[in-house]
Formats: sequence, C-alpha cells, structure tokens
Amino acid sequence: MSVLDSEKYREFRRDLHRHPEPAWCEFYTTARIVAALRDRDLAELHVGPDALAGEERLNVPDDDVLSEWLDRARDAGADADVLDRLAGGYTGCIAVVERGPGPVVGLRVDIDALPIRETEDSGHVPVSEGFRSDNEGYMHACGHDAHATIGLGTIDAVLDSDFSGTLKVFFQPSEEQVSGGKPMADSGHLDDVDYLYAVHIGLDHPSGEVVCGVDGFLAVRHFRAEFEGEPAHAGARPEDGRNAVQAMATAIGNLYAIPRHADGPTRVNAGLVGGGTATNIIPEESFIEGELRGATTELADYMDEHANRVLRSAAEMHDCSVDIDLLGEAPSATSDDELADIVGAVSADVDGVTAVVDTAELGGSEDATFLMQAVQDRGGLACYVGVGTDHPSGHHTDAFDVVEDDIRVGIDVLSRAIRRVAETRP
Repeated sequence: MSVLDSEKYREFRRDLHRHPEPAWCEFYTTARIVAALRDRDLAELHVGPDALAGEERLNVPDDDVLSEWLDRARDAGADADVLDRLAGGYTGCIAVVERGPGPVVGLRVDIDALPIRETEDSGHVPVSEGFRSDNEGYMHACGHDAHATIGLGTIDAVLDSDFSGTLKVFFQPSEEQVSGGKPMADSGHLDDVDYLYAVHIGLDHPSGEVVCGVDGFLAVRHFRAEFEGEPAHAGARPEDGRNAVQAMATAIGNLYAIPRHADGPTRVNAGLVGGGTATNIIPEESFIEGELRGATTELADYMDEHANRVLRSAAEMHDCSVDIDLLGEAPSATSDDELADIVGAVSADVDGVTAVVDTAELGGSEDATFLMQAVQDRGGLACYVGVGTDHPSGHHTDAFDVVEDDIRVGIDVLSRAIRRVAETRP
C-alpha cells in the first residue's frame, strides 16, 4: 500500500525526535500527534483529561516545571488550543477509528523521552541529518518517537484497508516513569476493547526480526523515601543531632540485603540518593529514589513489603522519621499466544522481515502491562510485539537511534495483525 511508503512518516518521527519531552510534559509531542490525527477520518479523538483517569497519575512535576515545558512547546509552534487542554500535565491522547461491525482492537504506543543529553558525534544520524534534540539534556533514547509514528501509520493503513470493526490507538504518556499506564488503563476507554497490541522497537533485536509475543515483564515499583532528623554542629555538639544521612545509608545497605525469593528473580536499586548541607553540620535531611522489581506482581509485593520495613527501621534506628511515596508502578503480564500467532502469520509476508521469533524475554519493566491486564481481566486478549532495529547503541544511551525503514515494518506488521484479528476473532 502506497500509504506506507510516504516520506511523511520520516518527517513526523524526526519532528518528534527534535522535541523530546519527559513524563507528563509531552505537550509538543501530544499537540503534534493531535494535529496529524485531525487530518484523519476518526470517529473520536480524546485529548488531555478525557484520555486519562487523572486521579491515578503519579509523580507529576510541579507547576513551575510544567509551565516551563508548556512554554517550550508554545515556542516550538504547538497549537495553543491543544496546549490549553493539556495544562496541568494531562498529556497523551486516544484516537478511535470506526469501520462497521466487528470487534474493538487496541494498539498502545508510548510517547515520552528521557533526561539524557544526546551525543553531538557527527556519525550519529540525527546530528548528520539535522534533527538532533532541540531540548538540551533530553532525547528520545528509547524509540518512543518511532512508536508514536507507528501508531499514526497504523491508523492510516487501517483506514486504507477493508478493516471492519473499531480501532483504538492509545498514545500513552509517562512510560519511562511507569506512571502513565494505569491512568490510561483506568480511563474507561479500554472497557470495550476485545484485543490489544502493544509495540516496542529494538530491544536488542536486529532489523528484519519480529518478536511475536514478548514476555518476561518484571513487575516494578518506583519509590522516594525522605528522611528527616535534627541538625547540630558536627564538632561541638554531635550528640544533639539526629543524622538523616546515617539513616539513609543504613537503609541502602539493608535494601540490598533483602532476602531473595524461591519463587523467582527480584531486584532492588537505590538509584538516586542525597542529603546534607555542609561538612560541619549533622545532616537533617536525606532521600533515596529507588526501584523494586519482581518476576511477578506477587514478588514485587514481597519486595515492597520488605523495603518499607527496612526504610522505617533505618529511620527509627537513627531517631529520624521517614516519608515514603510511590512514584510509579507496573505489574507483570503475559502475551496471549493467539495474538502472537497472528503476528507470526502476517509477518512472513511483510517486506523487510527476515526472521520471526515466537517469543522473547523482556527482562525489564513496562507499564503497557496495565493496559494488557485491563483487557485480559475482562476476558480479552493482549500481546506485546517487538520490531527489531539495528540501533547503534543500547537503549537509554546518548547515541541511541533507529533504522527509519523499520518504522514502516512496524506499521505493516501491526496493521496486518489488527486486520487479521478483526477477521478471525480469536
């Protein structure tokens, strides 16, 4: 289909790549997607608060940060009316295509970027081709610009086909913080979805390779623990202080000492820590931002229970207090074989696909699992698909990039799978 060969997808992806935005600040990105979708024959387009269960959002930046990113989006030329609808960090949107009787099929793509400074190496294609990040210190280092483009292209391909049924494409914010999946899953827009696909490009699979059903999602919890003690002169009156950094340090050591579990792998990481104000002051404040993971949701619960005990015990040991906040979370999930088999069947006829892999282990976490479970819990089927690409460096690195023709492969595979699902109704 000629719709898949247009230069417009390359231009669209590069525009998003030039304007990367972090979680809940995807103002330009959402506005750009909405502008493109308005040119399509959609039955519905849900934007901002209408696309999310707002009370379920976690770790939303403060008003100053949100205002800064809104201003950046406005300066970059984003539609002012759309930006007004996204105010407060209500980013993301849902596009609905209705084409006669049939099942409701969903596709989830994520849209946020990472706080990484993109390389200026001349061998990096975004540098040599002139679409390196304009938002210094942030970049699309995980391919979400490609994912959003796959979502747009899949809508076009379905519209240009004999598809019968309803297609919903979920352009989800805040995946990197694992805090956008639940608000979108609880929005009500998945209540009638019979089948759901989610997609990721790369994942260390080469160009030409399609993974029909990704499994091995680790359930995850992100947390922030803030310790509070009492300051004192470190030389003259150390006994008058209550050392919050000591509490933090004790907690870190004991977090890593949480016993492993016989039921499967678990993980813990204190990724960001800090505290204190000067060398001669007993620190009165400190913090840990960390994450807990488990091979299943139950194992993540196990880690969470022990971590909370460790954090509170460490605070008590040093006569400090601690506040613990949940910043993000995602459950585990499993791809349904029925949908994975369809991906395998249609991929064999897609130009550019040279290998089809039945299943692969993610080994990380993804909050698409909230949407997958929402569909599966209502008796539907869900599947996470991998589209290979020869990325020159690993995900979440400053030189990450995708082979742009693999975006076309993703569009072709997913649009064919969606049409086959509607026809066969597994």
